[in-house]
Amino acid sequence: MPIDRRTILGAVPLVLAATESGAGAPAAPEGTLPGLYRYRVGDATLTALHEGTLGRPLEAGFIPNAPIEAVRAAMAQAFLPPDRLDITFTTLLIEANGHRILVDTGFADNGPLGTGGTLRGLAAAGIERSAIDTVVMSHFHLDHVLGLRLKDGSLAYPRAEVLVPELEWAFWMDEAEAARAPERLRPNFAAVRRIFGTGGPRVTPFAWDREIRPGLTALPAPGHTPGHTVFLLRSGEARLLHMSDVTNHPALFVRHPDWSAVFDIDADQARATRRRLLDRAAEERLQVAFYHAPFPATGHIARAGDGYAFVPVQWGAPG
Repeated sequence: MPIDRRTILGAVPLVLAATESGAGAPAAPEGTLPGLYRYRVGDATLTALHEGTLGRPLEAGFIPNAPIEAVRAAMAQAFLPPDRLDITFTTLLIEANGHRILVDTGFADNGPLGTGGTLRGLAAAGIERSAIDTVVMSHFHLDHVLGLRLKDGSLAYPRAEVLVPELEWAFWMDEAEAARAPERLRPNFAAVRRIFGTGGPRVTPFAWDREIRPGLTALPAPGHTPGHTVFLLRSGEARLLHMSDVTNHPALFVRHPDWSAVFDIDADQARATRRRLLDRAAEERLQVAFYHAPFPATGHIARAGDGYAFVPVQWGAPG
């Protein structure tokens, strides 16, 4: 399923193409080491897995409701290049209460060179793919769900029950929705059907505001997609809010929560969701994890003027 980075990070969510047969951990650029970072939340052990980083030109259409000059100024303020956005992908392994739970999957061996780090990280950590008993999906954009299957069509996590938001499942599997979808979304509809079609994973839909595994509760976060979901992990007195794609790069969308990326299906709803969840994280001093923040993609949210600031964890500090 070769996919070029322009397609992945452009306005079209992701295009799934025909592929050669193959399996196992994907190739990485020469000299690349697996990226993983372990930390504790109460009695739970979490492992952030660096799936990869891909760059895209920073053009006016990426944030339709903000002038490109303001976007480039925000990049400069964060010491980032003004004409390119590097987007990181981080999956999260939760080991708690007798379960090994992978939150989102990345690309497996289906993406461009430099992705597929989840499989490499698991191998480096000595964790067999067959040891993952649960995969939890936040939503069905393909940088999250493509890694459920390998290039040869086999299951990446053959023993896992795959928990999916019921509203997300209803949207992407609906023939009527697919028929009236704008052109940019149609490849994603087709790809989701192939991923979950014949030979696909064992799927269980879940409702919001339910504990889907002991200590892990699914919370509503619609807008980015109709069934987009975040997850609250509780272990003893400790809590972590997995924010999924509530924001893309925090230098843009945490600092400026009313900006909307081109990936948001319902921009108005996504903005309201972003404000609500960032405000909760700041108010309750929750530790957070993101899918698209710089690795290891965990920290805290502080209020900053009209927006917020992402405060990364201190690397290597004991949990």
